[in-house]
Amino acid sequence: MRITVLTVPDCPNAPLVRERITAALDGRQAQVELIEVREEAEAARWQMTGSPTVLVDGVDPFAMAGAPASVSCRLYRDKEGRPDGAPSIEALRKAFAGAAVSASAPVDECCGDGREVLDPIGRACRGRRAPDERGLRAVHQAVLRHFAATGSAPEPADLAAAAAAAGRTAVDVLAELDREDFLTLDAGGRICAAYPFSAMPTPHRLRLAGGVEAWAMCAIDALGVAAMLHQDVAITSGDPVDGRPITVTFTGGTARWEPAEAVVFVGRRAQTGPAATVCCDALNFFADSSTAEAWARRHPEVPGRITTQAEALRIAEQTFGPLLDRD
Repeated sequence: MRITVLTVPDCPNAPLVRERITAALDGRQAQVELIEVREEAEAARWQMTGSPTVLVDGVDPFAMAGAPASVSCRLYRDKEGRPDGAPSIEALRKAFAGAAVSASAPVDECCGDGREVLDPIGRACRGRRAPDERGLRAVHQAVLRHFAATGSAPEPADLAAAAAAAGRTAVDVLAELDREDFLTLDAGGRICAAYPFSAMPTPHRLRLAGGVEAWAMCAIDALGVAAMLHQDVAITSGDPVDGRPITVTFTGGTARWEPAEAVVFVGRRAQTGPAATVCCDALNFFADSSTAEAWARRHPEVPGRITTQAEALRIAEQTFGPLLDRD
């Protein structure tokens, strides 16, 4: 859980709200950040409606409908209706409990580490690595290696040998991989996507070793390519809200983010179906938390959360790192 306290400089109620946050957490772990806001324009960007304003995972749980952005003093009401300079400990506890439930909602069907967002049809945490039976893994890995070598999707003829080793045709194996959402096919049986790669342009451009260029299906997919291929990768994307460019460059296994404040939103629609339609367009890079929060408010149909760079990398590595393992 991430708690942001927005205050004006020298706000007399800032110490009070921080004290109550500590009491309400009661030893629970949370990232608490204090941000000083000086101008109305900055308050509007943060959707701050007075000092102090408390955001829980980017959302103001005490927001009043129609309240304007402001750097003036903010008053809260206790349960008897009396004015107070900060939310009560009880109110904060309820807000934190609500955030915990919300955060667990998109991940409670699986292992709870974020990877299940990329697995909307549900495979009991088996991840995106195809099973080593009926030629599924051999063909799946051949598809991924073809993308990595060329930046484009293979044709069934390119996969015939891998499928024949299991006594099957490439068309049959591809159809099964499609049903299990390891990849997606169009109406003509051509590969549209093989997570993490896309056969069509997306907002997430990849530059692989040797200058090969490809597209990733989503931000998490893009981050997983370096771990899957064990090579340096450069990712170019953009903030869906304001268009700011975002790059992530992997060198020797270390990721460098520009801008340094960039984050990833991880979410999915409350429905079943292939990841390509349920969640891929909802897993995006954002230049900072403020634009991610703005996007989330505009898309209430996509429950999810903002992840740190470290968490996004962990989800990506655990999801895609094993895909080309030989065992």
